[in-house]
Amino acid sequence: MSVATPPRHETVADLLKQLGGVPAARVRMNPTPGTATEKDVIKLHDREGRLFELVDGVLVEKGLGFHESRLGVLLAVAICNFSHKHDLGVVLGADGTIRLAPGLVRIPDALFLSWERAPKRRGVVIPTVAPDLVVEILNTTNRRREMERKLDEYFEAGVRLVWYIDPRRHTARVYTSRRDVAKLTIDDHLDGGDVLPGFRLSLADWFAEGERTGPRQTNDSTRS
Repeated sequence: MSVATPPRHETVADLLKQLGGVPAARVRMNPTPGTATEKDVIKLHDREGRLFELVDGVLVEKGLGFHESRLGVLLAVAICNFSHKHDLGVVLGADGTIRLAPGLVRIPDALFLSWERAPKRRGVVIPTVAPDLVVEILNTTNRRREMERKLDEYFEAGVRLVWYIDPRRHTARVYTSRRDVAKLTIDDHLDGGDVLPGFRLSLADWFAEGERTGPRQTNDSTRS
């Protein structure tokens, strides 16, 4: 597992490039980029309720979005229900902070940890773990190079399966390694593969539920 190295940059443009081209609005300047620690991640969450990832000593705010959060919760619930039924492991949502390497803290939108990988000690705020499954719900502030960098980090840390979901295009990319990817459309299903054997979720049904704006329609004959 590689260790995150301190940034080497002379301009803000250099810094943003190193971080994967993230928008400047997501980069925290206090503490000074290059000096931030995990204590800052915890402090900002406790004091301001904001989620920051730690990358090369820089605090990068997690991209936010109502629609993305809704889809993430629905997916986490589906995975959690399946995992609970088969007693497979632990599921975390969008504030599940994990350490992939020294100085590298990421916050996926959802993740699954098998019992073999789940932390055994309680009370750890930022555990060092490599999830079996990581889910990222893409939003408008995410950049291609940012997400490519995350893929490198996830698989280098030992993650087995990564799902990148694009709500605007109703598509998904399923990575079983850094280079092995399946591109899914709305007519396909998310499949748990070797990580969650038997888990299947219709993308069409999931997106439809995540985009619903009112109660489900029912036939008059079924109403009491």
